[in-house]
Amino acid sequence: MELFKYMGEHDYEQVVFCQDETSGLKAIIAIHDTTLGPALGGARMWTYASEEEAVEDALRLARGMTYKNAAAGLNLGGGKTVIIGDPKKDKSEELFRAFGRFVQGLNGRYITAEDVGTTEADMDLIHLETDFVTGVSPTTSGSSGNPSPVTAYGVYRGMKAAAKEAFGTDSLEGRTVAVQGVGNVAFALCRYLHEEGAKLIVTDINEQAVQRAVEEFGAEAVGINDIYGVEADIYAPCALGASINDETIPQFKVKVIAGSANNQLKTTEHGDRIHEMGIVYAPDYIINAGGVINVADELDGYNEERAMNKVEKIYDTIEKVIEISKRDGIPTYAAADRLAEERIANVAKSRSQFLRNGKDSLSNR
Repeated sequence: MELFKYMGEHDYEQVVFCQDETSGLKAIIAIHDTTLGPALGGARMWTYASEEEAVEDALRLARGMTYKNAAAGLNLGGGKTVIIGDPKKDKSEELFRAFGRFVQGLNGRYITAEDVGTTEADMDLIHLETDFVTGVSPTTSGSSGNPSPVTAYGVYRGMKAAAKEAFGTDSLEGRTVAVQGVGNVAFALCRYLHEEGAKLIVTDINEQAVQRAVEEFGAEAVGINDIYGVEADIYAPCALGASINDETIPQFKVKVIAGSANNQLKTTEHGDRIHEMGIVYAPDYIINAGGVINVADELDGYNEERAMNKVEKIYDTIEKVIEISKRDGIPTYAAADRLAEERIANVAKSRSQFLRNGKDSLSNR
């Protein structure tokens, strides 16, 4: 790929290639935008087929974090790291500490966190070398630990806001929710839904996860390809991305799509299609922002009550997105982008007037 051309087209600020021969570290840190504050985004460890694929993933994910953080009302920009390697066999203390030193070298422009293929324990190792890391173990002072339960609460709140638009009430009692994937986040989501009196239909490639949901919540289990066409009020995509596509859209009988998965739309065209069908779609990076809101609170010294209050406002953000969608006559996925872009633009204009000393550290916010 023509890296500088790609960066110019989407206005990226910086890409850092990190290599440490002793530990075997090969990582790419992408910083998309720091208008609102330092770039926050997780460190993903994955067995990429090529270096170019890894670079593209880092860039795409970093830009996504800019929008997620902006729309969530955080004073943070967007960044992301990809570490090339097999998370099952290539991890070591030396590797994560080497990565931590590279993060430290950016002097606060980038703050890392847990992501696909990395864990709290990995963040603890990174923390030995830098303070610019969130999501470390709860035993560490000022930390919030695993963000999954908080992400689930945010999805639950966002789902209620979307339900209010579709059904005239945000009550989920008696509603049928089809949940695709019952991993850590989705299982916690199912608990919230079950406690409110919703009926659950679930599927997952992990049969044990499905059985657990059946036993604890009285959920109905269906095949992985059958979840899209079930009779339900709400479809909750909580597994792999791109589950809203040419094959699944004709099967949908739901009025709401609201779930925790990333990149739920295969293409923007699919977002247009479900909008035309009258389905209320809660954009993924809006509704699943609870985790990043939670870890971002660590930057001010973690306070669980304060963090959960912020996560609760995902309900309000979904309402704002729906309002913009109606105001501008656009699908909600585009309205979410507009919400984020308007906030970044407004802050950029404001700062051009008074931010003369160039101080961008956390201590000056």
